[in-house]
Amino acid sequence: MPLWLIYHPPQTFTTPESKSALVKSITSIYTSSGLPAFYVVINFIPLSPDDNTFIGGEPSSARSKPFIRFVAEHIAVHVSQNPGRQERTIKRIDDALRPHVEEKGYDWEWHVDETPRALWKINGFVPPPFGSKAEKEWAELNRPVPWEEDEKEGNQRSDRRYVVSM
Repeated sequence: MPLWLIYHPPQTFTTPESKSALVKSITSIYTSSGLPAFYVVINFIPLSPDDNTFIGGEPSSARSKPFIRFVAEHIAVHVSQNPGRQERTIKRIDDALRPHVEEKGYDWEWHVDETPRALWKINGFVPPPFGSKAEKEWAELNRPVPWEEDEKEGNQRSDRRYVVSM
């Protein structure tokens, strides 16, 4: 949570610095909410030659601007059922991406899919609930470790290797 796939033409994000700056912006969307940084996985997928992408039935290379497509999969926290959280997430994503694409004159589009949390594990562990003491420990350590829920969270052990629902 989340997995980002960035489909882009080869003439964009050509330096480690440009990728790193975008990665830091995207990662901060989630770490600012308390999620562990290691939850954020970002894959740059250059589409070369550019004629592998079509928009409106035409190759994107026929357009005057490079086109970047962002696909994010959210697992740990779903925002679609909470209008306030949804609006904040949309703003955070726009604010994170804008300097790296819009301000460079690129055309861009993004969307977020929400994958069921019950179908997610990291290193064989069921991740701790959002905002829990255990998740804060994962964020501080920046890695998954065995955890136990406290009484408030249901008094269940997380070193179990089965899936639980939220």
